[in-house]
Amino acid sequence: MGVQSSPSTLTYMATVRFFAQAREAAGTGTATIAGTTVGAVLDSAVAQFGTHFEAVLGMSKVWLNGEEVSREHAVTDKDEVAVLPPVSGGI
Repeated sequence: MGVQSSPSTLTYMATVRFFAQAREAAGTGTATIAGTTVGAVLDSAVAQFGTHFEAVLGMSKVWLNGEEVSREHAVTDKDEVAVLPPVSGGI
């Protein structure tokens, strides 16, 4: 028989993609990070990648599957969280 768990105790592993300064701060372009909400995934990423990543995260947009969402939004193992720092450019 399979293992059963209640939804409140189930933890998923979301794919997190890092762009621009977030990629530099994390030292990778992608990671699989545990969490039940966007906020929990981001907190785990900060614990894993440190204070420089936390500073970049503080000025970044966070998207879930291509849409901007709150930290309270639930995640599953099929979700992709993207950390998008501001981008500067010019002509």
